[in-house]
Amino acid sequence: MEQLKDLESARERAGGGSTSPPYERPGVVAAAVYQHGQRIRDIRIEEAGEWRSRENAVVWIGLHEPDEVLLHQVQAEFNLHALAIEDAAQPHQRPKLEIYGDAMFIVARTAHMKDDEIIFGETHLFVGRGYVVSVRHGDSSSYLAVRQRCEATPAALAHGENYILYSILDFIVDNYMPVIEVVQEEVEKLEDLVLRQQLEKSDIERLYLLRRKLLRLRNAVVPLVDVCRRYEHIDLPGMDPTLQSLFRDVTDHVRRVQEDIDALREVLAFAFEASVMIGQTEQTAIARKLAAWAAILAVPTAIAGIYGMNFNEMPELKFRYGYFFVLGVIAFLCLFLFTFFRRRKWL
Repeated sequence: MEQLKDLESARERAGGGSTSPPYERPGVVAAAVYQHGQRIRDIRIEEAGEWRSRENAVVWIGLHEPDEVLLHQVQAEFNLHALAIEDAAQPHQRPKLEIYGDAMFIVARTAHMKDDEIIFGETHLFVGRGYVVSVRHGDSSSYLAVRQRCEATPAALAHGENYILYSILDFIVDNYMPVIEVVQEEVEKLEDLVLRQQLEKSDIERLYLLRRKLLRLRNAVVPLVDVCRRYEHIDLPGMDPTLQSLFRDVTDHVRRVQEDIDALREVLAFAFEASVMIGQTEQTAIARKLAAWAAILAVPTAIAGIYGMNFNEMPELKFRYGYFFVLGVIAFLCLFLFTFFRRRKWL
């Protein structure tokens, strides 16, 4: 009861009767404190350090492209490592997990579909005793849905910062699946197109762009496998076997996404190779037809060339039916060659 009174008095000191959230400032998406899985109140960044030190309390702050002043203020409240703050201020970091004392710094790449394009974002997470700070860069999905889902299950949220981290990572991995499904549909269309006809230049460009997208998606997903696997075995305060099993589930999902990406890249590689082989086969067929017709046309050309040499002493020139005989020989030889090449399926 005394603790609840302290919370109420702190609420009165901080907010009074104002209806606007106390965290309203550029870069701050949400800032709230939870105790025993229940949302107590919204807080200002300046209050975060005090609240995270309370028993069974966890502070959850969401930032979007914060400036250096805001990051350094968060650093002061939670005593975050300077190197982690430096990384969080710079986007385009490789997914990783770094441990600084009793706190962790995690980088994850996000992906979602927007206007038939894969949009990549980046999330930096600071996790320690009694707090979680998420820093989003780029056009990444909001974690409002994650916060609402956690607040709807107070028993699970009572696990604190580790459950929040699990929920965010699970949300990031789940958002990979719609991207994979859209890419898979495009890959299947290209695969069917390869079987029906030779790929045009535009189709080859589309195939190349799909492979490049999958490569970027793979670069975002694969390092996250190591992050989740490492988190399964980290001995952190408040971590229990139940949460470790949840992180194993996230790891399995990430691995499945990785396998799907690798399978799609292989399909695209096979489609390209099949298109090249089909093109070579068609070129070979055309070359055979040209060679066959060249051989057929060589017969009248050669005979006409012989009788066009203008020698006076050519016995065949005096033959009465020589012209018709030569035409018959030419027709016979051309028909013979045509039949021969047709049986060999050159024509």
